[in-house]
Amino acid sequence: MTNVDRSLAGKTVLVTGAAKRIGRAIALTLAESGANVAITYLGSQLEAEATVASLAEHDVDAFAVRCDLRDPESIEQTVTVVVEEFGALDVLVNNAGLFQSEALEKISVEQWDGMFATNTRAPFLMAKAAHPYLRASRGRIINVGSLGGLHPWATHAHYCTSKAALHMLSKTMAKAWAPEISVNCIAPGMIVQGEVEEAYEHFARKTPMQRNGTAGDVAAAARFFATAPHFITGQLLAVDGGLGL
Repeated sequence: MTNVDRSLAGKTVLVTGAAKRIGRAIALTLAESGANVAITYLGSQLEAEATVASLAEHDVDAFAVRCDLRDPESIEQTVTVVVEEFGALDVLVNNAGLFQSEALEKISVEQWDGMFATNTRAPFLMAKAAHPYLRASRGRIINVGSLGGLHPWATHAHYCTSKAALHMLSKTMAKAWAPEISVNCIAPGMIVQGEVEEAYEHFARKTPMQRNGTAGDVAAAARFFATAPHFITGQLLAVDGGLGL
């Protein structure tokens, strides 16, 4: 146990959309490093409760709050609740996202707006609400973008565009909110969990590292940005095994 990384002991973290999948892995990894963690969920209450129980096993404080990231008031209330509970906020991880496939010419206005509301506007509003607390703690923001924000995927135009916007938002935040807050972004490639379909095996064969990524790979990148020198800011880290090369 002497080799356990507790570099985030005493720090407070908020991870959006962390009831399951990548967000859950990020929350657990940061808790393993000693951080007290709050997570948000929308419809996955049972999964969120299970994740909180797993977080608590790492001898940290943890709780879940329901938040509709499409609603500015819900976002404001969530940040307030987290700060009231923890007394401060050191790291914000904007993980929650919407993924959808659709032929470009068939994308509706509702689909387009819904994608940007979750993938781009919500991280902006969450970061804006958290700004005064992160500024006070000299904290960090970690946004979860996508390889799709770096490369055009023909059947995911609204998704790719929303993530590309998030990448630029991350760089703009880094420049605007320095030197108090460091802001970085992770761009996961093909990330799989559980049983792998043949379509995903196709991507694994195209990937230089000869496998698809895991939620743990993305979580490790999040831990890096949460613990790296504060001087590192405005960076976009592709976690894709070289798929984007």
